[in-house]
Amino acid sequence: MKFIKSALPLFLALGAIAGCINTSFVSVNEDTVKNEEVSPEIARFTQGCDSNDADSCFYLGVRYSKGQGVKQDYSKAATYYEKACLLNDSVGCFNSGLYYDEGKGVRQDYSKAITYYEKACNMNHGSGCYNLGFLYHKAQGVKQDYRKASAYFEKACNMNDGRGCFNLGLYFYKGWGVKQDYSKAKTYYEKACNMNDGSGCLNLGSLYDDGEGKGLKRDYRKANAYYEKACLLNDSVGCFNSGLYYDEGKGVKRDYSKANAYYEKACNMNHGSGCFNLGNAYSDGKGVRHDYTKANTYYEKACNLNEGAGCNNLGFSYDTGRGVKQNKTTAIHPWNGRFIPDIPHERKGSA
Repeated sequence: MKFIKSALPLFLALGAIAGCINTSFVSVNEDTVKNEEVSPEIARFTQGCDSNDADSCFYLGVRYSKGQGVKQDYSKAATYYEKACLLNDSVGCFNSGLYYDEGKGVRQDYSKAITYYEKACNMNHGSGCYNLGFLYHKAQGVKQDYRKASAYFEKACNMNDGRGCFNLGLYFYKGWGVKQDYSKAKTYYEKACNMNDGSGCLNLGSLYDDGEGKGLKRDYRKANAYYEKACLLNDSVGCFNSGLYYDEGKGVKRDYSKANAYYEKACNMNHGSGCFNLGNAYSDGKGVRHDYTKANTYYEKACNLNEGAGCNNLGFSYDTGRGVKQNKTTAIHPWNGRFIPDIPHERKGSA
């Protein structure tokens, strides 16, 4: 059995669209009512909503969504959000779209979700535009249309929605619905990163990492600076890439302690390769005290996160009795069929 000792290759540019519907605006104004007296407010909001006051209807939706002063009831929340939307409350429209999108308190209906997202977007609600773009990208309730998706991502970006900027950058990087343009991809990744979107920082780092052919001069120092910012924004791939940079002294002074700190953060965010490289550090005594038992703990976590190299090295430990009681059967069977002799270069998507 081969023991894999080399650090894994760098994970670079994202290969997938930001993968989740933007739910960040569901609670946009909900915190403003958390500490208010409940029963009198419910009565006042009900009276106001009956008099067609949009804010009152919206806050009633919030109350029923959160179960604040009333029994939690998503169906009633949906009703009040819809009425708020009819009264031209953009967040009520967005929340109504999200409820139909997710089937929360209502029967799932992408067509209705699109109707409400469109109304929110037309009232300059960035997340409404973003979610419309996402539905056109994924062909949910509509025919897949990258051109329309890119237009909605651009509108979301112009309204300071960081994920809209990121996805538009990715569209220009991939040439989806727009002419491929690395310079524009960089512009939108920068805008996303400046709005603290970790994926934007990660992909901006990858552009400086790639350099030639991507419209930029290769600059490992800048690449790592963006990877570190991505990591600070809790992007696991950014943490892993920074770890690898400090591990190899790439654009920075080699520092195994810093490398391990980044690998550990990546591992804590369930990045299998971060766990694997941290296991290697304990196995080799690089920046930490040599400890096969800890190495095996990280190899096992890597393996459980479907990192084949971790499975391989844990199997090797059982085969040779390194940090565990030797067990030839265990060496083969829990990891059987998961042996990966070589780690291929991977371009990883996230978010």
